[in-house]
Amino acid sequence: MRPAFLTASLLAALAASFAQDAHAAARPEVDAAARDVADAVVAWRRDFHQFPELSNREVRTSKKVAEALRAMGLKPRTGIAHHGVVAIVEGGRPGPKLALRADMDALPVTERTGLPFASKVTTQFNGQTTGVMHACGHDAHTAILLGIAQSLMKMRAQLPGQVMLVFQPSEEGAPLGEKGGASLMLEEGLFRDFKPDAIFGLHVFSTLQVGQVAVRPGPLMAGSDRFTITVKGRQTHGSRPWGGVDPITAAAELVTSTQAIVARRTDIARLPVVVSFGAIDGGIRYNIIPDEVRMIGTIRTFDEGMRQKVFDDLKNVATHVAAAHGATADAQVPDSPGNPVTFNHVELTARMKPSLAAVVGEANLLEPPLQMGAEDFSYYAKDVPGLFWFVGATSKGIDPAKAPSNHSPEFLLDEGALDVGLRTMLQASLDFLEGGAK
Repeated sequence: MRPAFLTASLLAALAASFAQDAHAAARPEVDAAARDVADAVVAWRRDFHQFPELSNREVRTSKKVAEALRAMGLKPRTGIAHHGVVAIVEGGRPGPKLALRADMDALPVTERTGLPFASKVTTQFNGQTTGVMHACGHDAHTAILLGIAQSLMKMRAQLPGQVMLVFQPSEEGAPLGEKGGASLMLEEGLFRDFKPDAIFGLHVFSTLQVGQVAVRPGPLMAGSDRFTITVKGRQTHGSRPWGGVDPITAAAELVTSTQAIVARRTDIARLPVVVSFGAIDGGIRYNIIPDEVRMIGTIRTFDEGMRQKVFDDLKNVATHVAAAHGATADAQVPDSPGNPVTFNHVELTARMKPSLAAVVGEANLLEPPLQMGAEDFSYYAKDVPGLFWFVGATSKGIDPAKAPSNHSPEFLLDEGALDVGLRTMLQASLDFLEGGAK
């Protein structure tokens, strides 16, 4: 596969093409800042990409972020929610408070991109050796926010208000038994002394081409919950299944019966719902029927009432299907706190859409369908007005519908997305600060 990354000169050419299509409200200081930090943003992204770290393990990443912020003249707070880093840019003029968020963690995925700076990191995850990869693009988010920080610091004398820079660990979810991410940052007082009037975030997205941006008011991404179901039988020899209780057969029927929860018991004409099993683990030898089978999966919803109903239905199906086989089921639904729906504040979205269009042009500002993926940015957006948008990551000439998706070992970010992400966030930030809190 041909690596689809751009040099600084190509980034400049790309920026010029965007500027030609941009709305008249495009800020010249944004163009100047984007050109000034382009090389640094690319270098940061490639460094983070080559040395990724899993959720709640972002030791090197957070150290590099803090070092970069200090070199800009900022005084970052570290160690929030384990490895979170926060800094505040103080503008030279009075104005509103704004927070900008980037996530830093990677995924247990073995990279297959062929990039010269591809990750070769391996680690242990859930008892297995695996590669580690920025397969979701958080390396890009972190680099973009560092570029924003450098840009804001250079214009801080004329900047109205204050900007909190939030470099968040563990967006992909803390390991089972640990706490982390946005919810822990808030629990540890992120907004206690600095309550922003709004918070912005973005995500690079494979289903959009570079140069495109997508945003919608109201619900954008699903609420997500994890579940664990343990089906307990009675171990016996594989040649004498009647001598025990087979949890594998019960678990297999449970998987198929669960699909009726969505297909027959949920009004999906109203809002979509997903129930998926991600792993099934049981047994150790070909001729032994084991005592139990453990199953884990995810539930995605957009409505609290529908969410609770799916919980109840899944527990009910697990209990009764297991009983029909003479087994029992311990259904932990959910087994840990989930993510709320990612909800874009309606008035804030309407206010900031022209800022996004100013960068990419009206034709490249899209409204996406509801996304079944989840984001713990949702916790911030429950506390203060939030706006979250998608930035195209797939190179022009490649069909985004066929491009390797986020979380794929072949996810390939076109580095033009770094420029678009930086420009849209900086333009939106300056427009918000100049416009004042409303």
